[in-house]
Amino acid sequence: MRQLDLVVIVVYLVAIAVIGLRLAGRQSTSKDYFVGEGSMPWWTVSFSVVATETSVLTVISVPGGAYSGQGFGNVELALGYVIGRVVVATVLIPLYKRGGFVSAYQYLGNRFGLKLQGLASVTFVFTRLLAEGVRLFASAIPIKLLLDEFGVHASYRLIIIVLTVITVVYTYLGGIKAVIWTDAIQMGLYLGGAVLAIAVLSGHVGADGFSQALHSGHFRLFDTDFTLAHILTSPFALPTAIVGGAIFAMASHGSDQLIVQRVLATRSLRDGQKAMIASGVFVTLQFAAFSLVGALLWSYNQGKDFKALGLSSTDNLYPSFILHGLPVVISGLLVAGILGAAMGSLSSALNSMSNSTVADIIHSFFRSTPSEKSLLKLARVMTLVWAVLMAVFACAFSTSTGNVYLTGLTIAGYTYGALLGAFLLGRIVRRANETDSVVAFLVTIGVMTYIVRGVKIDVTVAGATVPTAIAAQWLVPIGVVITLAVGGLMSLFHRAPEITEAAVGDSGPGADPVVAVADRK
Repeated sequence: MRQLDLVVIVVYLVAIAVIGLRLAGRQSTSKDYFVGEGSMPWWTVSFSVVATETSVLTVISVPGGAYSGQGFGNVELALGYVIGRVVVATVLIPLYKRGGFVSAYQYLGNRFGLKLQGLASVTFVFTRLLAEGVRLFASAIPIKLLLDEFGVHASYRLIIIVLTVITVVYTYLGGIKAVIWTDAIQMGLYLGGAVLAIAVLSGHVGADGFSQALHSGHFRLFDTDFTLAHILTSPFALPTAIVGGAIFAMASHGSDQLIVQRVLATRSLRDGQKAMIASGVFVTLQFAAFSLVGALLWSYNQGKDFKALGLSSTDNLYPSFILHGLPVVISGLLVAGILGAAMGSLSSALNSMSNSTVADIIHSFFRSTPSEKSLLKLARVMTLVWAVLMAVFACAFSTSTGNVYLTGLTIAGYTYGALLGAFLLGRIVRRANETDSVVAFLVTIGVMTYIVRGVKIDVTVAGATVPTAIAAQWLVPIGVVITLAVGGLMSLFHRAPEITEAAVGDSGPGADPVVAVADRK
């Protein structure tokens, strides 16, 4: 009977590729391939933003975290994310939409010059390569569990390669339209799977199960430990979640091309703002659903540790329940939902990395502009190139253990502060020029690398002192402060550059998007 699960999954994989390509249509220009000529409905873009950031990291790690004592801490994080998205919708999206950009980093090119635009893009694609490598590996976890049920012991590497190949098919041919439409469908599938799991678990544990989870703290929303060490090291401390989470969201959704590209595909500035803010609301609901799954799983398993259940980590709890606690076909649908989360984030990453390569890096280092036909061909070629590199990096993570969701946040901590700081430097410090911005950017990356890898804070846990890294949410504001401080200080030692209002971003809707600063040479 379990073969029916495999049939469901195979049908899903074929159907999602076909549907994506049919809805996408044919692309004739690179702008159509990257931002759909700005024609996508805001609600599909909002769903795509959610699917892009969700991936398997959320689907399997958030329930595992709620199970092991985090409670509804991820919902607390989401409240900070909503605040950050409102700021992005108000401050940064108007810059991109009014400028007619296909890449967020084109603003940096206008404001500071092509060197910073290229540097920011290279930083983005390298960071995304690492972060998506973690995500892609995470997607192989439930698939391997399913195959093991049939005695098919496929390696993580083989699963990663097959998943990448399937995703590349519609991403390569359909561009951003295929990515956005399939993301919207996949979001409905994996979120529907979570709701279905909640219904099944509720039937198993009943009211007593809810009561036990409540009294054990598994429904705890706010972490009110305000000791300084806890605030600096715990991602779920209230100030960290709200303040740090808001600034983190400003970086991830305002300066990361992965998300900005989706918003640029909307029909108008107002639609882009609605898509951004609505995505925060949907993510909050998602975190609540997956946290509830984790709390109910704790009652379902009578509070047993994951090791006592024969599992290697908390990330295996939800996939294991899908395979062993649900009826045939339904379990296949939920695994397909996890596949949808994996493919959604992967396809988005491939398209945005190809976009940044063509729109930022090629534009920065080559003075002549290729024809539209050449650009479209190059865009598709780069999609294939990044797909191969992504699979290689994912295989490199195949020996990693622990909570992959927090691992992904830490990787972003290396560069998000510098990226957001560069945008704010351009907006706030009008004296800053290209040299200031490039030096500040590089200094920030260097300092943040040291902080992420070397700085530890002593935290007392169960009577023992444990050196603990700084919470991922604080890495972004630290990076922003360094960028503004270095860039602002350097700007005091030279004459202020002549900058047009369009380059700074204070122009109206009719502004020329390619106006340059006067001293860009």
